Amino acid sequence: MLEGVVPFPPDFARRYREKGYWQDRSLAEEFAAVFDRFKQPIFLVDQNREYTYGEIDRLTDNLALNLLELGLKPLDRVVPTLPNVAEFVLLYFALQKIGAIPIAALVTHRYAEISQFVNISGAAACVYPERQGDFEFEPMIRRVQQENASLRLCISLNQLSGLIERKPHLPVAELQKIRIDPTDPCIFQLSGGTTGIPKLIPRTHNDYAYNSKTAAPVCGVTRDSVLLLALPIAHNLPLACPGIQGYFFNGGEVVLSPTTKPDQMFSLIEKHRVTHIKVVPALLIRLIDDPSIRKFDLSSLKVIQSGGQRMQPEVRVRTKELIPSAIVQENFGMSEGMLFFVRLDDPSEVMLETCGRPISPDDEVRLVDDEGREVGPGEVGELTCRGPYTLRGYYSVPEYNARAFTRDGFYCSGDLMRRHPSGNYVVEGRKKDLINRGGEKISAEEIENLILSHPAVQNVACVPVPDPSLGERMCACVVLRKGRSLNLPQLVDFLMKKEIAKFKLPERLEIVDELPVSTFGKVSKKALAEMAARNANH
Repeated sequence: MLEGVVPFPPDFARRYREKGYWQDRSLAEEFAAVFDRFKQPIFLVDQNREYTYGEIDRLTDNLALNLLELGLKPLDRVVPTLPNVAEFVLLYFALQKIGAIPIAALVTHRYAEISQFVNISGAAACVYPERQGDFEFEPMIRRVQQENASLRLCISLNQLSGLIERKPHLPVAELQKIRIDPTDPCIFQLSGGTTGIPKLIPRTHNDYAYNSKTAAPVCGVTRDSVLLLALPIAHNLPLACPGIQGYFFNGGEVVLSPTTKPDQMFSLIEKHRVTHIKVVPALLIRLIDDPSIRKFDLSSLKVIQSGGQRMQPEVRVRTKELIPSAIVQENFGMSEGMLFFVRLDDPSEVMLETCGRPISPDDEVRLVDDEGREVGPGEVGELTCRGPYTLRGYYSVPEYNARAFTRDGFYCSGDLMRRHPSGNYVVEGRKKDLINRGGEKISAEEIENLILSHPAVQNVACVPVPDPSLGERMCACVVLRKGRSLNLPQLVDFLMKKEIAKFKLPERLEIVDELPVSTFGKVSKKALAEMAARNANH
């Protein structure tokens, strides 16, 4: 097993195998069985490009062999920062055939994030587009390479396309020689951790395959299903819950959208007779508020799967009025593993009020108080959980793991929930110091540490303020040094020079004389958030 990965305890691993959750097959073996079953159906659509199952198999053999020839090997870590393009999917499949481990970076990440991912993981390769908007990747990636001796390969999107098409020198038999341990990671997902340093989530071949296979029937995925993906496809939800993997295992089709513009998404739904889409509430609100929604035939839609943050009931009601054929299916998930889904046959009031219930019979959930004691029925407590696809530890951070997991292996999520009388669960907030901007989790501490380095700032606390479309936006509450001044454009300009992802930038600034403290002497972010929300309404 890769050093730094926390294994499942032997008695739990044995139980998961005996119950058939874990098949002890690598994703490469799982995928090979699907390629044997399906050849001609279309699996992937990217604008004017269509790929059958057979073509995906052939092209990913090509790419895997060419990557082997470049020196990539099993367990090497790879950081792809690609948009929603077919090349991402082909790279993901090819890396699984080698047994290399992708790290689920986003195209919006910049130097601050990419350098951390490479440094923490000891990554051997980065794959990146030449440009995204006005940002040029090559200089940034080369800078990361100069600072990290492990980073041997820097592959642009154009070069990746060439490696996909180029006839390899190595025979396909080389891939059959590779032995992959199914208890090793097949991907590192990223945590929305509260500290400035990201945590890598090792998802094993065993648990990730089970994750997708178990989520698919809960979402009504069949051979006739067509999924439209506009959310970033490296995220856990679009990739595997059931996501690209779940539709692949069932012989379905995946259509990639390069944009979240409503009219273009509607056009793709109509053209490809899309049955399923994945959204965060902010995106769904944008879709149903767009006047062009009435110009397209959206009657093929069956399931609108929503995750990332709690959705208001009125959004679901309005969606049903505009798209009567579709069910809005709420889910609550985490890259760490545990998935809750509303079932498609749940009563309507349960669908409106809850985020669902776990998908595996062996998912274990405890809601606990601050002392770690289970709360009573209907009471709010912190979600702690364990199960056959929930991690037992973040990668190579034993001290942090000692705090993030109970002694008996329950992951302490920081999310507050209560159990609904139906047996489903309701999200009631969180303990962790995170801001949830349209489903992207931002560490307040990370941004506070950067703001504190501004010469005008004496102290700062970042808090969420409610937003009707994104759920939350970040407000920086700043105490200034004597005689200094600061406005929001100046603060944003300062933070941009720190080379962080744009979605992490504060969108409000409150100048305060002092930061309020609780009775325990800690900064009261609750009081600051209430103050910021009041000021926003004036």
